Amino acid sequence: MSALPHAAGGPRLAVRAVIVHRGRLLLVNAYPGRQSDLWCAPGGGVERGTGLPDNLAREVEEETGLAIEVGRLCLVNEFHAPDRDFHQVDLFFRATLAGDVADAQLPGWADPEGIVNRHMWATEGEAAGLRIKPDSLLRIAFSPAGTDASYDPLEILVG
Repeated sequence: MSALPHAAGGPRLAVRAVIVHRGRLLLVNAYPGRQSDLWCAPGGGVERGTGLPDNLAREVEEETGLAIEVGRLCLVNEFHAPDRDFHQVDLFFRATLAGDVADAQLPGWADPEGIVNRHMWATEGEAAGLRIKPDSLLRIAFSPAGTDASYDPLEILVG
C-alpha cells in the first residue's frame, strides 16, 4: 500500500516515534545530499487500512532497521508550505526499542529503504545545539513519559 496522498484541501497524515534510549533521543535527517541540517524524529506517511501503531513500526523499521514497541501519543504537530499547497499533521508517539537491545548494537545502523542519510542518538544537551523540528520535540522527548499529549499550532515548513 502507498501512503495517503495529499488530497486537495486536506492535510497529509504522518506518524513519528519519540525514542529515548538510555538518555539519548534518536534523530534522523532524510534530506538528500545533506542539503539540510534539520533533524527530526523517524517516521513517515500513514497507509490506508493500517492502524497508526503499525504504520509507525513499519516506518521506523524502513528508516532505521530497528524494531519498536509503540506507546502513548505525546504530540500533535502540524506544518504547511502555503506556496506548494502542502499541509501535514504529524502524530508523535513515545516508543521503545523492542527486545533486548544492548548499546553495542545501536551503532550497527541499517536503512533498508535508503531514506535516511544521517542519524544520531543525542542527549538533551547535545540536541539543544541542533536545528530540530518541531521546536517542541526536545521538551516532549525528555519530559516524564506520563505527561499529557501536547499540540503545536500550525507552523510554516522549513528545510
